[in-house]
Amino acid sequence: MTFQALLLNNQPVFSARVADLDEAALPEGEVLIRVSHSTLNYKDALAIGNTSPIVRAWPMVAGIDAAGVVESSSSPDFSPGDAVVVNGWGQGETRWGGLAQYVRVPAAWPVKLPAPYGPFEAAAVGTAGYTAAMCVQALEMHGLKPEDGPILVTGATGGVGSVTVLLLARAGFQVWAVTGKEEDAEYLKGLGAAEVLPRAEFAVPGKPLQKERLAGVVDALGSHALANACAQVRRNGAVAACGLAMGMDFPASVAPFILRGVTLYGIDSVYASRARREAAWALLAARITPADLAGIGKVIGLSETVAAAANILAGRVTGRYVVDVNR
Repeated sequence: MTFQALLLNNQPVFSARVADLDEAALPEGEVLIRVSHSTLNYKDALAIGNTSPIVRAWPMVAGIDAAGVVESSSSPDFSPGDAVVVNGWGQGETRWGGLAQYVRVPAAWPVKLPAPYGPFEAAAVGTAGYTAAMCVQALEMHGLKPEDGPILVTGATGGVGSVTVLLLARAGFQVWAVTGKEEDAEYLKGLGAAEVLPRAEFAVPGKPLQKERLAGVVDALGSHALANACAQVRRNGAVAACGLAMGMDFPASVAPFILRGVTLYGIDSVYASRARREAAWALLAARITPADLAGIGKVIGLSETVAAAANILAGRVTGRYVVDVNR
């Protein structure tokens, strides 16, 4: 059996193209999944654009997300026809990923989709939304409640940010959304943001301690944005950091952490346990309906992913790309 996939190669020069591959070439694993939908994340865009050393083994099938149904399984945990999603685990980096019509994975990796989600909804959420859910869980497990004050969400028009705004708003939090795209203010308010703040306000060096105005933060940018956000968190507040779109550096002071008791949570969604993944997906299904996701995801075909990746890297995307791998 052959199938189509977005193949990245570095010989003799880098290339990213849709190719026909043989099922026998798939990596080993207990669960074979017939993929119907994938998505494009920032990490996927970096790999497809060859602008960062994301790929660690060549050739590589791109895509850190895969959603579809189980074709066959030697594991008692899964049966043919089960709707599942696989996020992270090195897909698209060290192991062939989900921008393909088939993936084969270890039985520990897939998560059965909670009702009312199917593969399309799982792809519309993707790693970005699943990461957003883990960020929200960290803040809520910290004990933050809507009455504690506003939650700042940076990179709010991106995949993580969009879903975070929606999840927090559905729980009754006042959400302040940070974006560099002023034209998308109505989009963010439609998701539930109470305020939309300019990214420029957070993109430059700031004082180690600033006015206490935030109960918490979900940050997808890193660098000065994360440093400024931490400096504005109230006593005993919390920050969930999950991204580095502005940079990997953290030009900050320990002052917020030792003088105000602020807690910084690092969110690793790539290698999280199945229990944590299931809890995150349950939260998503409880707060975000399939109808909600219709306004976040734009559907493209496998052949359109290279151009779409360039749009992501150029900052021209609002919301999520959902990839129909059979289109």
